[in-house]
Amino acid sequence: MTPGAAAGRYARALFDVLVKEGKEVEKVQADLQQFADLFAQGQLAQVLGNPAIPVSKKKALAVALVERAGQIPAPLGKLIVVLAEKDRLTLLPGIARAYGDRVMDHLKIVRGEVITAVPLSPDTLRRLEQGLAAATGRTVTLAARVDPSIIGGVVTRLGSTVYDGSVTTQLQKMKQSLIEAGQ
Repeated sequence: MTPGAAAGRYARALFDVLVKEGKEVEKVQADLQQFADLFAQGQLAQVLGNPAIPVSKKKALAVALVERAGQIPAPLGKLIVVLAEKDRLTLLPGIARAYGDRVMDHLKIVRGEVITAVPLSPDTLRRLEQGLAAATGRTVTLAARVDPSIIGGVVTRLGSTVYDGSVTTQLQKMKQSLIEAGQ
């Protein structure tokens, strides 16, 4: 199984247990991200990724860190210990990403990107988010980016869907139509 697939399975299992227990999935997301950041840092990441260090020592380290963390939900603490027992703590950043995606889906939030030739005002960006929210039935959060090469118009990405209303694309379509008509 690939690391990404394994991370997705662990994230799904954690999410399902937390929902079943009625825990706050957003709070756990923050806790999980803190652990992922901690375990991915410098020397700690080198220790966890080193096959020469016995799994028992990695587990002891994970248990100590979970205990020192204080008030974290039991399922999260158990997941970290299980990952240590299986020598898979290096999956934590991937698990955190996959878990975050599950939380966003659970909350019916979709992140997207809007690309324009000139910067958008905050009010225009907010109106665009509202229009997309009405169209998708989900809360939309957009990150704005400027790309002068699109000449004008807007390119919006929501997940794997791209809405391309750029002038560049329109010109390319017109060019292709003229080429096809001339043949």
